[in-house]
Amino acid sequence: MSSGKLMVFNGPGEEMQLQHRELPELATGEVLIRNLYTTICGSDLHTFCGLRKENTPTILGHEIVGKVVKINESHSGKDYAGNTLKVGDIVTWSIFSADPDSEMSAQGMPQKTVGVFKYGHATVTEKDAFHGGLAEYCVLKPHTAILKIPDNVSLPVAATLNCAVATVAGALRLAGTVKGKTVLITGSGLLGMVCAAMCKDAGAKKIITADIAASRLQQSLAFGVDETCLLTPTSGGENESVLTSLYSKIEVVFDMSGSPEAMEEGVATLAVGGVAVWVGAVFRQRKVMVDAEQIIRRLITLKGLHNYNYDDFVYAVDFMHRNAQRFPFEQIVGKEFSLNEAEQAFEYALKNKPLRVGIRIQEL
Repeated sequence: MSSGKLMVFNGPGEEMQLQHRELPELATGEVLIRNLYTTICGSDLHTFCGLRKENTPTILGHEIVGKVVKINESHSGKDYAGNTLKVGDIVTWSIFSADPDSEMSAQGMPQKTVGVFKYGHATVTEKDAFHGGLAEYCVLKPHTAILKIPDNVSLPVAATLNCAVATVAGALRLAGTVKGKTVLITGSGLLGMVCAAMCKDAGAKKIITADIAASRLQQSLAFGVDETCLLTPTSGGENESVLTSLYSKIEVVFDMSGSPEAMEEGVATLAVGGVAVWVGAVFRQRKVMVDAEQIIRRLITLKGLHNYNYDDFVYAVDFMHRNAQRFPFEQIVGKEFSLNEAEQAFEYALKNKPLRVGIRIQEL
């Protein structure tokens, strides 16, 4: 256990490099994790393709689940929920580490703290290399929220908790209650599927998904969706006619697609007092056009979410504990690869576009 493998990403178009590095001595408050499973997130794909700029070399992958190997003696010995943390525990952790005394943390937005550390996004250095999913180990920094994985949640599903599932939990928090309400979700990737299931669990009256992929819409029905709406991949009147029946009837709309057209059309469906929560637009697109008069006259609220806070993370794990068998989350990983096959895993994800591709780092 003195060294471990890691797959280094040096930039778009460059082959990943499999390296061996010595494991560092744990610093104050750190925890050493043996990575077990990583899923490839959409932002990983954006970085891999060059749509998103990251400092390199880096270790991609932030949707991770692993086993506790060593806990620095200065660590509290507790996970974020207050449970005793011990060697051998299966855990996941927040995708960021933030100063709990920062101004942003005090406002419930620790993910926006100046100098926040983000797993799967940091630069590989001689002294700090194990901080991403595509590696055999991960060193957790102080102030990282660690949570134990419930026994009924498998590794592939557990890996998505600290990104996709927690992000959706944050979106529901911003929307306020969805109980008894009609909800529209634009975008049926993993965020959209989880959003549907979470809205169903929270008591939404009716859940509608809209997407340009008929297969994704069909798949969403198993995640609590009541009605689907097939959109066209181009802007213009085609989608307006498809969504006309929803105008002024939707109480909450979540955009998980990042498509300007989807965001515009989603806002147009909102009833008086409706709320739109935008999550998917995390890379540069054209500017969104909204009718300011209608926003004002219909008392519409627009909210944006990037990442999540620690309470959202707790909600995500609790949600999956209660719903892991209620919805077909075991189907979200389309294909599984090994760490040595990371390059092929990314290529498969880009070509076939499953909800997630899994990378099994090590066996339990």
